[in-house]
Parts: sequence; C-alpha cells; structure tokens
Amino acid sequence: MASQSEYPQSAPAEDTPMEDLSEIDNDEPLVEEESMFNDLRITTLPGAEEGSASFEIKGEDHTLGNALRYIIMKNPEVEFCGYSIPHPSEEKMNIRIQIYPEYWETTKPYDVLLKGFDDLSDLCDHVTEAFTAAKDAHGKHEDK
Repeated sequence: MASQSEYPQSAPAEDTPMEDLSEIDNDEPLVEEESMFNDLRITTLPGAEEGSASFEIKGEDHTLGNALRYIIMKNPEVEFCGYSIPHPSEEKMNIRIQIYPEYWETTKPYDVLLKGFDDLSDLCDHVTEAFTAAKDAHGKHEDK
C-alpha cells in the first residue's frame, strides 16, 4: 500500500472571482418562447374532406388531447371528435373532427378546432378564478 508521501502534492486551489451578475440583462429571455404562430405546431393531415379533417399537433399528449376532445364534442355541430397518440415516443397528437352534413356550408373543421381551443382556454380561466376565490375564502375563515 502506498503512503501519502508517495503521491504528488497538488497546488492549493485558488479562488477565482465569479462573473459580475449585474451585467446580465434580465429582460432578455434565456430560452426563446415557443408560439403556435411562429412555428408550425398544427398541421392538417392528408385526407381532409368537406366536413372532416385530421390535424397533427406537435408537442402535445393525452393531457390536451382528452380535454380538447371533450370540449369539441360539446359543440352541437360536431358529429365526431377523437384523438390518438401515434406512438408514445413521438411528441405529437392527432385529432380528427367530423361535422354533421347540415353544417358543412357554415362550419369548417379548422374553425371547430380553434373554437375548441378558445372554449378550453375559457374553461381553464374559470377553473382558475373559482379555485383562487375558494382558496382566498378558505384563508379568511382560518384567520378568524
């Protein structure tokens, strides 16, 4: 077994000053924000017909798929809406929307998809407001 003295001694570590963090611009985002409008996250899949279409949404999974399907099916003009995840290792979701034939002239599947996003966003806003109000009310009761 080798003794401590047989190993070369390393020089003592020197303290090196860190960067001055005050020079960093905090207004500039470190990561670019992703937007549905500046990168094509939604594409129409081949096979669209007059009253039906399938869409691929990149970067989404069952969390959005099931909620969006539920909201779109509440639309009385929609005959069918379903979603699928093509493969678990791929970060994309496919959603199919079919409209009742009597609405083909006035409603397009893409419009139904956008309305579904708006309605889901409104529902999330309502849930957030109701939760915050209940939390605040509960906090006031505990203070007494």
